[in-house]
Amino acid sequence: MTDELAISGIECFGFHGVFDFERRQGQVFVIDLVLGLDTRAAAVSDDLQDTVDYGSLTGKVKAGVETDPVDLIETLAQRIADLCLLEAGVEWVRVTVHKPGAPIDATFSDVALTITRRQNQ
Repeated sequence: MTDELAISGIECFGFHGVFDFERRQGQVFVIDLVLGLDTRAAAVSDDLQDTVDYGSLTGKVKAGVETDPVDLIETLAQRIADLCLLEAGVEWVRVTVHKPGAPIDATFSDVALTITRRQNQ
């Protein structure tokens, strides 16, 4: 059994998308993370070294979204999952990439993709 650490609503500005105007103008992406990890050692030691530094991880995720544009949110979600799985102790991650400004010719509130990835998969 693992514990879950959630970081919700990480707002980033990126230039991802299939269309030229998305690459030129950029747009807001919002990232939600749920990390699966065992927090018992940190609970006993009360030491940041025994858990995930979610402040540092958020910075890495933000940088991962705000650099190196890609066409698809599927590619972006995988990039974010890979970054999270590099953190010591993270057994799995659930990443949701929200693209509220997606170029859709209809009234909508959000486009979101959620993926779950595990270590060694």
